[in-house]
Amino acid sequence: MPGRNCQIDTPRRNGQGQAEIRIRHAGRVILLDPDDRVLLMRYDAGPPNGVHWSTPGGGLNPGENYASAASRELAEETGWHDIVLLHEVHRWTHTLEYDDVIVRQIDRYFLARTSQPKREISGVEAMHASDGIAAWRWWSLAELDSTAEAIWPPALTSLIRAERAQP
Repeated sequence: MPGRNCQIDTPRRNGQGQAEIRIRHAGRVILLDPDDRVLLMRYDAGPPNGVHWSTPGGGLNPGENYASAASRELAEETGWHDIVLLHEVHRWTHTLEYDDVIVRQIDRYFLARTSQPKREISGVEAMHASDGIAAWRWWSLAELDSTAEAIWPPALTSLIRAERAQP
């Protein structure tokens, strides 16, 4: 995540002349395999973000929309250029540290599927190191339900279950 040329809105001043928090826009992908396992990336960040697992994705570049950013980020983080986004399934706004600045991030999540169970990621290790991705793995719903690990977004299991219930 750090060091990327992404779109962060310039902070404005509030009524007391104090700078308001910056807004960062990000596109993310809930990528499911044929067994409805979801791909997550682990970030071993210090406070305030802490260690957490997150869906692939990241900040919008200038002039880029959420879906384009989500698709680009997924390709950068996995090396896969054949994944097609299906539709937007969730929006989540939260406060986090990005590039040593506290920002309010507006995430838009898009569903996508791969036909390959537990598809392997390779050839992007340098990108993971520069982006702060410490690990990646496929998670089943049962594993998500039983983990004490921080998962972003917090509603992820509900979102996946809702998508599974769709005809």
